[in-house]
Amino acid sequence: MDLEKTPVERPVPQTQAEGCLAVAIRIPVRIVVLVLVLPVRMVWDALVVGGRFLRDYALRPVGRALAWVAWAVFVWPCVTVWRYVVVPLAKAVGWLGYVLVVVPLVWLYRTVLTPIGHAVAWAARGIGAGIGWVMRGIASGIGWVVRGIGAGIGWMYVWVLTPVGHAIAWLGKGVGTVLAAVGTGLYAVVVWLVRHLLVVPGIWLYEGILAPVGRGIAWAVRGLGWLVRMIFTGIGIACYWTLRVLLVLPALAVWRWVLVPVGRVLAVVGREVGTALGHAWRVAGHLSLVVGRFLARLFRWIFVEPVRWVYQTVLTPVGRAVRDTVLRPAAEAARSVGRGTRQALAAARESARQARADLRRMLFGTPLEPVPVPLEPSPAPLAGSLREPGADETRTLGRSKTALTKD
Repeated sequence: MDLEKTPVERPVPQTQAEGCLAVAIRIPVRIVVLVLVLPVRMVWDALVVGGRFLRDYALRPVGRALAWVAWAVFVWPCVTVWRYVVVPLAKAVGWLGYVLVVVPLVWLYRTVLTPIGHAVAWAARGIGAGIGWVMRGIASGIGWVVRGIGAGIGWMYVWVLTPVGHAIAWLGKGVGTVLAAVGTGLYAVVVWLVRHLLVVPGIWLYEGILAPVGRGIAWAVRGLGWLVRMIFTGIGIACYWTLRVLLVLPALAVWRWVLVPVGRVLAVVGREVGTALGHAWRVAGHLSLVVGRFLARLFRWIFVEPVRWVYQTVLTPVGRAVRDTVLRPAAEAARSVGRGTRQALAAARESARQARADLRRMLFGTPLEPVPVPLEPSPAPLAGSLREPGADETRTLGRSKTALTKD
């Protein structure tokens, strides 16, 4: 059933219907824009081709040459000076500093300052031990005096200050009771006087006089506020309708019946001009490409093909003949001369080496040849002596098993 279903038709996007104004101004605008844009596009393409040719065949080789010259003039001398002058000089200065400063300082520290420091530390430990013994004696005396003073103060606290304190507390408790009774009576009197002299008259004054006067003042203020609000509301409504009639409605009419149609016309014209510019730029590009290809083919027919024919039919055979008759024999001769020179230099170096060896042999004699020392095979160890050697294998002062001390 799924295979028998008909495919769903896709909705075709509908283009916006164009008005008669767009259709009327499209062809003239495109013709005028093409006439104006075609020279600009051809000049632009010519400038692009010239710029690429100048970049590939003039600026890039000149830039590479300038980079090589800058490297040879600035970088290579700096690298040479750094590698063969600054680095050896710095190493020499470092070695001199190590020999003249570090080594004497280390010797001074090890042979002078370290013993002096140990002596000073020993003296300081002795002085500290003596001062500690003296301070412990002084602290013991002070502690004995303080314990005596504390015992006296404790006896005075128990037998003098405590009875006196109990007596003063009893007297204070009685005086406090009397003062509390007197204060309670005075507080009750003051409260009654404040209530009947201040609170009751104040409540009567607030409820009978101040509250009605305040209500009347609030009603008058609310009425005055309503009147002022109505006045300003009327003034605002009048100003609103005046501005609406004099400014808003004319501006709205101008916008709706003048500016909007003019804007739509200008939008259509601008859209068509932009579309015409794009179309004219693309058409001018195609025309410029055709003209460029024609000029390139013409240049090839007039200049490139004759030059290539001359190169292939004249210069190439002449160059090959010069290579086979002149350059290759000269290169072979130069290589043979180089081989002979290298062989002569190698023979001279070998002769100088033999002469130095003969002179050394005459002055110092023939050096002794090293004699190989045979190693004695060690007997196989027994099963019980894997870690300790036997009596005949033990090293003694008069007998050794090493190759350096062997008789």
